[in-house]
Amino acid sequence: MLPLSYQLPAAVLLTLGGAVACFAGYRLFRVVLAIYGFILGAMLASSMMASSNTLGMVVAAVVGGVLGAVIMTFAYFVGIALIGAGMGALVAHVAWSELRSVDPPALAVIGLSIAGAVGAMLLQRYVIIISTAFSGAWTMIVGGLAIAGDARAARAAATGNVWILYPFTTVPGQPWVPIAWLVLGLVGTGVQLGVTGRKR
Repeated sequence: MLPLSYQLPAAVLLTLGGAVACFAGYRLFRVVLAIYGFILGAMLASSMMASSNTLGMVVAAVVGGVLGAVIMTFAYFVGIALIGAGMGALVAHVAWSELRSVDPPALAVIGLSIAGAVGAMLLQRYVIIISTAFSGAWTMIVGGLAIAGDARAARAAATGNVWILYPFTTVPGQPWVPIAWLVLGLVGTGVQLGVTGRKR
């Protein structure tokens, strides 16, 4: 949660970080882990401060962001397993919401998360490419909407609204966003497989 005056810089950082992840996530995986560790750490730390305490929120965001970046950078294999687990949870939520329009049972999410973590360790290169392309695409869309002046996206970029971290929830009032996310994620995957993520 950041003060109103920090919404545009937060949106620019989200967009740039998303572009790095989307188009060069495999080549720069440790950098991408640091970026997302920083974002997650900053959001968690700043959310613990009172919204009226601007200096405290900024300091907490920076300290939490640095700690999150360090943890994710040094936890390379844990990061891969977490990405796989996140992708498994994504599959569970998308499948259940499409088939039954309800949240999936906890056992399905846990089971698919474990399967995703194991699969990620076995197929590291492809999991890294696909997950960084799609997470980067989502981050770019959120940041781009905030830069373009969408009030909801600007608030979300600065406050950690759930739809930033939860890509299966449609952005309020923007039904085209999931389609743009899919297309941009596929383009990012193609760029990484063909250019930036190619084995040397």
